[in-house]
Amino acid sequence: GILAHIEDELMELDMNEDGFMDQPKVKQQNILNKWQYLQDKYMLNVLLRFLNEDRTSGQLSGILNPYTIDIKSKRYEFFAKNGYLFKDKHESSLGLIISGSLHQNESLFGTKTYTGEQKNWYANLIFQTALSKKHKLSTGAGLNYDSYAETLNTNPFNNNESTPGIFAEYTYNQLDKIIVLAGARADYSSLYGLFFTPRLHLKYALAKSFNLRASAGKGYRTPNVLAENSFLLASSRTLNIANDLKQEEAWNYGITATAYIPINKRELTLQGEYFHTNFINQTVSDLDSNPHEVNLINIYKGSFANSIQLEASIEILKGWTLTAAHRITDSKQTINGELREKPLTNRYKSLITTSYQTPLKKWQFDFTAQLNGGGRMPDPDVNNPLWNKEFKPYSVFNAQITKYFRTWSIYIGSENIGNYTQNNPIIDVANPSGSNFDATMIWGPVHGRKIYAGLRWALPKK
Repeated sequence: GILAHIEDELMELDMNEDGFMDQPKVKQQNILNKWQYLQDKYMLNVLLRFLNEDRTSGQLSGILNPYTIDIKSKRYEFFAKNGYLFKDKHESSLGLIISGSLHQNESLFGTKTYTGEQKNWYANLIFQTALSKKHKLSTGAGLNYDSYAETLNTNPFNNNESTPGIFAEYTYNQLDKIIVLAGARADYSSLYGLFFTPRLHLKYALAKSFNLRASAGKGYRTPNVLAENSFLLASSRTLNIANDLKQEEAWNYGITATAYIPINKRELTLQGEYFHTNFINQTVSDLDSNPHEVNLINIYKGSFANSIQLEASIEILKGWTLTAAHRITDSKQTINGELREKPLTNRYKSLITTSYQTPLKKWQFDFTAQLNGGGRMPDPDVNNPLWNKEFKPYSVFNAQITKYFRTWSIYIGSENIGNYTQNNPIIDVANPSGSNFDATMIWGPVHGRKIYAGLRWALPKK
């Protein structure tokens, strides 16, 4: 398989007339090549990918000494998955996954520069066997290697980490009614030493129409704060990185319930889920302590995130489907000893999407409505408040009409039909070189209504 994507956005859009582009101009070449080889008990999948992208934004051309944002990225990637099935009664198999990538970035944010290069190598060997009809065991070993070479302005930040590990996973399956999956792995980081990660997943089908799932597990993550927060350079804030940043560590728990309810020969699907993450150590961007600084620090205990989601979907009439969902997010972190709501995070999101396809599948009509809840902004300067402490809820509507022909189709649609945009998204937009300039306070759409049309052509099968 060969997939290719090439684009070149040339126009500079400034609907709010603040002198800054509402969205970046993008030049991109993206090529992906996939191979699959099958023979008897052996399987091989190979993926190759190349990405070259240049994103340019900032002040409009023609302005004297414009504030410019230019992000150039190149990525080379390969992935290979080998699988061998043994001819025995235990349905044993052996798999080997190997991948590697090289990611290069050159960024300009006004007068600030950031360059970064990441090299990653990954290998994972998995052996799986059936102990009996109800019991399965998977075990194996893995190795992950990351090399970072970064420069912020003229300051170098280099980091290398190799992490070998072993793991085992046991599965108990009683006729798909009760499924228990218990796993554990031990890894050794060349930077942080030995760490242990257990996990447990449960599924219980109380009836054909009702399933209950639960999960619990621990996770670790190595932060790479420059690459993850480079967007914060699009402001006048001073970037301060703590010297003692540790590996992130958290426990996660969740429960999901799914019900299938017959209604007039159709089926209503209801699903509810709740997840809780308790951070033992979290790396955060502190935007509150000083409106002119960003402090990248560790928070030890006290931070958590709760997520509750309810979803319902049904086919109302033949060809007409409706899905509604609502998610509540409660994410808090401790800043200066005070537990506070995470800034620039929506407290809730609601979604309603409906689709209707006419008989014989000649036409299709799609409509989506999204309600985004309000949230907290980072603390403004007490003596010179340039933004509000809160942002309000807002709605976005999208629609599309598609006409199908034998081997091709045409479509027309609109995104953000109501033309809603965030007011004054850039702080002190008239003075990009000043101490109050900040283009990172984004919580809503910055570009308005978009109307598009297109054509799809499917090659006929022979």
